[in-house]
Amino acid sequence: MPNYLSPGVYVEEVEAGSRPIEGVGTATAAFVGLAEKGPVNAPTLVTNWSQFAQTFGGFLEGSYLAHSVYGYFLNGGGSAFIVRIGANGHAPAAQAELASAKDKSLAGYRVLALEGGQPGNDIQVEVAEASQPAEDTFKLVITRGKDREEYDNVTTRKGKNNVVTAVKAASKLIQLEEIGTAGALEKVPAPGKVTLQGGGATMPARVTPDEYVGNSADRTGFAGLEAVDTVTMLCVPDLMAAYQRGMIDSEQVKAVQLAMIAHCELMGDRVAILDAPPGLNAQQIREWRVDKAGYDSKYATLYWPWVKVFDPLAGQANFVPPGGHMAGIWARSDDTRGVHKAPANEVVRGAISLELQVTKSEHDLLNPQGINVIRAFPGRGIRVWGARTLSSDPAWRYINVRRLFNYIEGSILLGTQWVVFEPNDMALWERVKRTISAFLVRVWRDGALFGATPGEAFYVKCDGENNTSESIDAGQLIVEIGIAPVKPAEFVVFKIAQFSGGTSLSE
Repeated sequence: MPNYLSPGVYVEEVEAGSRPIEGVGTATAAFVGLAEKGPVNAPTLVTNWSQFAQTFGGFLEGSYLAHSVYGYFLNGGGSAFIVRIGANGHAPAAQAELASAKDKSLAGYRVLALEGGQPGNDIQVEVAEASQPAEDTFKLVITRGKDREEYDNVTTRKGKNNVVTAVKAASKLIQLEEIGTAGALEKVPAPGKVTLQGGGATMPARVTPDEYVGNSADRTGFAGLEAVDTVTMLCVPDLMAAYQRGMIDSEQVKAVQLAMIAHCELMGDRVAILDAPPGLNAQQIREWRVDKAGYDSKYATLYWPWVKVFDPLAGQANFVPPGGHMAGIWARSDDTRGVHKAPANEVVRGAISLELQVTKSEHDLLNPQGINVIRAFPGRGIRVWGARTLSSDPAWRYINVRRLFNYIEGSILLGTQWVVFEPNDMALWERVKRTISAFLVRVWRDGALFGATPGEAFYVKCDGENNTSESIDAGQLIVEIGIAPVKPAEFVVFKIAQFSGGTSLSE
């Protein structure tokens, strides 16, 4: 309280009372997998497909990461963290040989692209006359698109201006290797242009299950995402790529997916989107879910079957796991309707067809097991036709209920940090109640809570009954909150009865 010692007018800034709680983000995905390039085991934020392609490269043979990220942004995703693993993949480098000017059947040098993969196929090397002509000097011009390098008056002899040494010291495009045992004059290349060839797509590295899981202390794998609070969805699409390539077996797939679920349960603010193995029919996916996987968690969900999308790398349509597309639909539904809306009955953008056309009778067997089926409907396109978690608890059966609680818990946690170290008295209790109640009223008005009035939709209890002297002495402030979430209308039933004509139902 300031002291007023002389007459005058004074202005003070005072607290206005309760501080509003702002809602946290609900749609930030994390993808773990193999990429052509980019930082390794360092969660990197990208907000569109162009950023991903620039940082991690494009589509990669033997990997589903790029397809999943592309499907995520195509279906409405806004931001994502990418964790690249398996950086020791191999990309064949483009190369060419420079024929000898004395004998075209001989080659004195081999030209190798510094960058592995297909970009090396765009490099052209020209041998021209030097500006100071001599018996063993020439000019070497290297171009790739707008990039151009020129090495004038280089020689095949050892010492000053040696062509191999000059290129090694300055070139950002190629390196030269001497081949054969011919003398220096016989190594002088013939004038003309050659284009490098043979650069191939990067082949993914062999990745162990431990590399997917990683370690939180070293910030590797998806365990490293413990340091990223904004993630709300976790996808590991390349787990199935490794399974298809025979790098890991079904038991190792289960071990990684159990670790994904454990990570989400530990963090308490994100949900794992799991992929099923490819090539299964309805009976096989049910057996895999019930007998082999057996997952039971309110922090995990499963979608099936795989979707067919266009693969620019192969130049044709191929099947990919649906997890990335589903994460994008979650984001789209959150943006258009809100996190309380079940992310189902939504069109899967980019899906050409499905691995299997599921019938209603097959769907009847899968839905109770928490398998969210993707179905094709004539005239309505390919749609997500399920919104369940993998929990056996009816209270946590639906994805939107789990994610609504994540949203409310995260928002209250972030929006009440000002309470810490405040005097723990009745005045504070009332301020906390007003702050949380005001936030929940907004949530109720958005249609996320069930009830005709706020009193029916939620309650906030913070008084002497749950804040005893013992808890106050222990430095604790205890607030009890109850909410009634809306559940999706999963089964819409119309009861139609026959009645005699001419009789009014209102009579």
